[in-house]
Amino acid sequence: MTEPSEISWFSALCDDDYEFLGVPNPDLKSSWEHCKDIVLTADRNGFDNVLLPSGYQLGIDTIAFAGGIGPLTEQIHLLVAVRIGEVWLPQLARQLATLNQMVGGRLNINIISSDMPGQSMESIPRYVRTREYMHGLRTLLNGERLEMHGEFVNLDIDPPRIVTDNPGCPPMYFGGFSEAAKETAAEAADVFLTWPDTVDSVAGTVEDMRARAERFGRDLRYGLRAHVIVRETETEAMAAADRLISKLSDDTGTTIRNKSLDAQSFGVSRQTQLRDGADVDGYAEPNLWTGIGRARSGAGAAIVGDPDQVIAKLQAYKAVGIDAFVLSGYTHIAECDLVARYVLPAMEHAPLKPRWSGSPSQPVT
Repeated sequence: MTEPSEISWFSALCDDDYEFLGVPNPDLKSSWEHCKDIVLTADRNGFDNVLLPSGYQLGIDTIAFAGGIGPLTEQIHLLVAVRIGEVWLPQLARQLATLNQMVGGRLNINIISSDMPGQSMESIPRYVRTREYMHGLRTLLNGERLEMHGEFVNLDIDPPRIVTDNPGCPPMYFGGFSEAAKETAAEAADVFLTWPDTVDSVAGTVEDMRARAERFGRDLRYGLRAHVIVRETETEAMAAADRLISKLSDDTGTTIRNKSLDAQSFGVSRQTQLRDGADVDGYAEPNLWTGIGRARSGAGAAIVGDPDQVIAKLQAYKAVGIDAFVLSGYTHIAECDLVARYVLPAMEHAPLKPRWSGSPSQPVT
């Protein structure tokens, strides 16, 4: 029997929800109300986890949003993105421990290593900072005293009291494609996230990361962050993909891509290569459509097809080592319902188990 997958959704905290890519819609702009509705829809639909992304110019604050939405949810885990360097390490540990208590152990952490707003740092020292923060967070959230004298973390400190009410550090999800990023993940992450790519390329990434993790005496889990467009027929799905970019100009797409602090990363470069190598309709391989990357600096491809095709594609990724899928689609609420209807029942998945046995705040109804 194969192990169940983790199937997650995405809440568009970073102004990334459209009916037509590149055409702003006030009703889909990131806001408390809209992003709350996305999370609650994913919770009702039975998704295991929901990614709450981090952006400065593009969106609303992730930690503040997580504190508001957490008590409103019933079973879904919150994959909270934290941009390393924005918050002093002991304070970040206290914030995350508080969130974890609020949701009864349903917290996961998405580590982001990038420049700070208004600041630029070379890649190597930036990843040194990220590793030090990840090791420091793990120590403090495990309830242990932190004694670290590194380049960016110089602390001799006990953990905040609230972590003693938690079961230990929540899993850390991390993605990146530079050498420094891969080594950071191998040394300090729990789940390595990759962006959409051909099945063979994803298989190569998993194989590479397994070898790197083994050098540190560690095992990682592997996740795929991808968009989905699923309809009753392949023709309808492909038509929905074409409609999504039907009002997008090249200039608008370039402007959107360049807004992100991560717009020049190795991962973004690979998404560009994938798009450049696609066929005339934008497909890099069957059912893997790169059109979304025309207006997105991050994950830039979608799994497109009828339910059987989408399920088969996810299973193909699972066969090469992926066991966590972070999915999204446009519009995020409508596609969440479609994926829940057509895909989720066929994917063997088990709700993530809370890692804390206390009494969380009860959902507000």
